[in-house]
Amino acid sequence: MDRVERRNWLAAEFEARYGAQPTLWARAPGRVDLMGSHTDYNEGWILTMTIDRDAWIAARPRSDEVVQIHSLNLGESGRFVLGAIEHSRQTPWLDYVSGVAKVLQEAGFTLCGFDGVLHTTVPLGGGLSSSAALEMATARLLERMCRLPLDSVTLARLAQRAENEFVGVGCGILDQYTSAVGRAGCALLLDARQLSSRDVPISSGLQVMVCDTRAQRTLSGTEYAERRAQCEEGVRRIQRMAAGVSALRDVGVEAFDTYAAGLPPVIARRCRFIVEENARALAMETALRQGDCARLGQLWAASYAGACELYELCVPAMAQMMAAMRAAPGFIAGRQAGAGFGGCMVALVHPAESALFAQHVQQQYHQSSGLHPAIYAVSPAPGANLLDPHDVFPVDS
Repeated sequence: MDRVERRNWLAAEFEARYGAQPTLWARAPGRVDLMGSHTDYNEGWILTMTIDRDAWIAARPRSDEVVQIHSLNLGESGRFVLGAIEHSRQTPWLDYVSGVAKVLQEAGFTLCGFDGVLHTTVPLGGGLSSSAALEMATARLLERMCRLPLDSVTLARLAQRAENEFVGVGCGILDQYTSAVGRAGCALLLDARQLSSRDVPISSGLQVMVCDTRAQRTLSGTEYAERRAQCEEGVRRIQRMAAGVSALRDVGVEAFDTYAAGLPPVIARRCRFIVEENARALAMETALRQGDCARLGQLWAASYAGACELYELCVPAMAQMMAAMRAAPGFIAGRQAGAGFGGCMVALVHPAESALFAQHVQQQYHQSSGLHPAIYAVSPAPGANLLDPHDVFPVDS
């Protein structure tokens, strides 16, 4: 389905449900991290990239405080009132919409209700930030619909707050920031402490491939919160040994070696992964610009090994996918995507062999796991913005 077909489908579904055409369209992309797993909530660096898979919301404002939205992916509808927002037991995905509305109101902004139809091409529960794409599409829609004086970074921070405080997932800023400010054609090197980034062009000799294990994960029910707490405990203990450390981003690899003996073994392993991952994220910038395949292979292999051995976020499906990727034609490098614990993996491949790579990985992974993976190429896309309803291409927001 191309963009025009997708637009026509959403418009037809909208009119069938609400008896009118939508007047405003918002979109926001998913993302994949190329280096920097779990470094965002440690105030570190992340090499991140938007993807050309996104969430669309077609909407029309209402004169009251009611929000009605239908998900075409799930075939479900949700409804809430702006003045009385509560968690939805029947449609949990609605919390990502109502949570954004709630934090905007808590920040002092007046909102209007709307009717909406939602469709996303970001895989649900795969580690490519489908939740952040929905949050940022909602935030961008409300920002324009209600004429809110908010920039992209502020919208990202409010969307993160919605996920932390309303949805209940203690994520860092990575997902929302990337979805909000991503650039077509470039990755971003994000400084999670300063909430700033710089564009990092990707060498034309590299193709980013997403390899979805189809092993679902739910962050609110995994060890994600435990890992974050372990890092925070490590910082508290390191602070007793060294001044000036407020997050693991303040600790270099060599300095950490002197502190590790004073940490409980599990805490030391968690912190070492973050410290080393921060260093790899900074090293990735040059390698990605230059298309240095040997260096990229080294950095990604070290990241995946650390994710498995130090941070323990790998599950059998991820190991099976890694084995399939490494054996495939055109493979340059592979690692975990997102927070791990299932979901997607990511690979760098030679562009000319991307089709052969996908075919081989699909076959080998299915043989080893019994699951049917989804393997596809992705490219950097614009961050959250509005769509022109006539040609469905992004417009300046």
